Amino acid sequence: MPKIDPDSLPENSQSVYLPPYRAAVEGRRWRAIGAAGGLSQFGANLVTLAPGAWSSQRHWHSAEDEMVVMLSGKLVLVEDGTETVMRAGDVAAFPAGAPNGHHLQNRGSEPATFVAIGTDRPESDQCHYPDIDMFWSGATGFTTKSEPGA
Repeated sequence: MPKIDPDSLPENSQSVYLPPYRAAVEGRRWRAIGAAGGLSQFGANLVTLAPGAWSSQRHWHSAEDEMVVMLSGKLVLVEDGTETVMRAGDVAAFPAGAPNGHHLQNRGSEPATFVAIGTDRPESDQCHYPDIDMFWSGATGFTTKSEPGA
């Protein structure tokens, strides 16, 4: 099994969210460790959130499983109606089709790191954002909920 050196991989920070929703994820950095290993059936990213940064907007997928494994630091997992502190060694899983909007927030003063793992996003997937006027699908890309097709 080939060892992957995450420090040798490019660090990404861009967001494809519609404005103004991308501001919350400024301070999010990740390295595509799954792609670096040649994986094609699921993605895996090594993600670091600076203090104040969010992992994403709160969302859920119709056809993509997701899982996060905390490596260092402390984050708050925000879900429908609940918040849970996540520390190194903690794991959270989000099955496809479960309408439980979720994301991680760094409310502390130190960076926090986790591995995000997800199914290779099928064309049929839809991503719902319950708190904001945004929607994603393979057919439309990112749109506002008020746009046709959302």
